[in-house]
Amino acid sequence: MKLVIQRVTRASVTVDNECIGQIDKGLVVLVGVGQDDTKEIVDKYVNKMIKLRIFADEEGKTNLSLNDVGGQLLVVSQFTLYANCKKGNRPSFIEAASPDKGEELYNYFVEACKKQVDKVETGEFGADMAIDLTNDGPFTIVLDEI
Repeated sequence: MKLVIQRVTRASVTVDNECIGQIDKGLVVLVGVGQDDTKEIVDKYVNKMIKLRIFADEEGKTNLSLNDVGGQLLVVSQFTLYANCKKGNRPSFIEAASPDKGEELYNYFVEACKKQVDKVETGEFGADMAIDLTNDGPFTIVLDEI
């Protein structure tokens, strides 16, 4: 599993010129599912992500988690996180999960997030999406090993 986590002040996702999800202060999370991923791995990533202390406290130190600040989530599937560009100029996505497995574990990821966060918005699995966001900081983390 690979996550790209961006702290934002606002974000939205659009499909076919229609906004299907939007949040205020929180995290945009791009989710890549790999061939070997399982529900147990998803649970570990969700728990780690939710508990990351990447929001500023009253002293300006990154000491608060998403729930500490009442933050929201915008979760978007992103199989291209598994792009392998070692050979040639055309990326290979052979390490990404099959579409069926990817969708199953992406949906499981979203449901696991909804158990811990009040507002969780999503993109549409497999769709051509446009994401608009204001990165806060900017603060971006790649989470691919835990």
